[in-house]
Amino acid sequence: MSNGQIQQHEESVMDEAALEAAEVENGVHNFSAEEEWVKPDNPLILERLEWFKDQKLGIMMHWGPYSQLGLVESWALSDEDGDWSRDGIDWGVDSEELKRQYFGLNKTFNPVRLQPEAWAELAAEGGFKYLTFTTKHHDGFCMWDTHTTDYRSTGLETPFHTHKYADICKHVFDAFRNKGLAISAYFSKADWHTPYYWAPGMERGTHTWRGPSYDPKQYPWLWEKFVQFTHEQMMELLTKYGRIDVLWLDAGWVRDGGRVPQDIRLGELVDRARETQPWLLSADRTVGGPYENIVTPEQTIPDGPMNVPWESCITLGTSFSFRYEDKYKSLRKVVHILMEVVAKGGNLALNVGPQPDGRLPEGAIATIKELGGWMKTYGDAVYGTRICTPYFTGGFAFTRKENSVFAAYLYPSEDTAVVEHVVIPYTEPVNSVELFGTDESLPFERTEAGLIVQLPPSEYAGKAPVAHIFRLLA
Repeated sequence: MSNGQIQQHEESVMDEAALEAAEVENGVHNFSAEEEWVKPDNPLILERLEWFKDQKLGIMMHWGPYSQLGLVESWALSDEDGDWSRDGIDWGVDSEELKRQYFGLNKTFNPVRLQPEAWAELAAEGGFKYLTFTTKHHDGFCMWDTHTTDYRSTGLETPFHTHKYADICKHVFDAFRNKGLAISAYFSKADWHTPYYWAPGMERGTHTWRGPSYDPKQYPWLWEKFVQFTHEQMMELLTKYGRIDVLWLDAGWVRDGGRVPQDIRLGELVDRARETQPWLLSADRTVGGPYENIVTPEQTIPDGPMNVPWESCITLGTSFSFRYEDKYKSLRKVVHILMEVVAKGGNLALNVGPQPDGRLPEGAIATIKELGGWMKTYGDAVYGTRICTPYFTGGFAFTRKENSVFAAYLYPSEDTAVVEHVVIPYTEPVNSVELFGTDESLPFERTEAGLIVQLPPSEYAGKAPVAHIFRLLA
């Protein structure tokens, strides 16, 4: 390139990067506004969306060869995202060598301690109702026995390919279904490994960003190859791997529109998939329109309630992918997040990144088991509930089910003082108040501020629980 061409290229890349920054910032996706949601006209899909809203708690897993590095998944491959995604790259390699090393991680990926049944048993014990599993992240490595590429868990270059669980998605999906959990298949529409998306020798040279290395309008034949490649991969997952309840699509920049239109004809694919799986929900995140049946905030909770199907994807540790010596959230923190999400009408997809060897981290396991114990006692105030005013007040989270309203009083720490009288900011008519978990009726008084409820002495004598949950009966 001439100096002028290089400058023009760099300016173009900067413009595109700025355009995309509003959608993904430091690898964290924003979410579609409630008004962008399009209500399906298919009665079965509407029924399944009500089913989804009943589940409330899902486990999400980001896992692949990148777990060996203990770094953020995929993003370090994008030069445009290097300023934040390469903070942990401390072994003195340049951008091109880093990409070669990253794409070579398949040659050492060998999770011989993988036990899908143990994962599933823990998830069921933890109270989770569905699994969202990364079948393929942006890096293009496939966790199933695809016939579209050798860059897969069953590929000859991957040492794990001889293992009985080499077709990872098959065994993980089967194990979770056997424990009664539904399956949500995460799939990245972008693929930074295939030459149909990041094609070598194009006008971008070696400078990578999250989009394709070429303009699909200028190379329609190459883009069509990518579309067919993507359709074939998704149809493999949707026809050969049993019942899939949700097709969970990442990489919202792959869409029809924007500075670089990337139309993969998703509607054609989803309609085709629903011929064999008519119940299939589509979560085309951040795109809006008829194929974003579920809105997906990431590492955040909306400020107020939303009346559309949604789930917050929040990590149990500090990262979606496995990180060495990570710190995991306490039971108290997880429950408070869950209750805020549910009070605002959403589900919580709690992410755990498995280790390179196939085990789940001990810190994550401990919190999940504690969560399961809590949900066994209080799950009726979570599962199958719907929103009700005043939703979430900071100190209280409200849910409803039939003629019961549940008010969860959230204690910030075990050192928080537990007072004898609790003021519940609920002003609708109430006939009785019970302390959930004991079904003990409590004395209460109606005031303009709400209900003043007297706790039994046994409840305010010791350290503060994670929450007190009250059942308000009309």
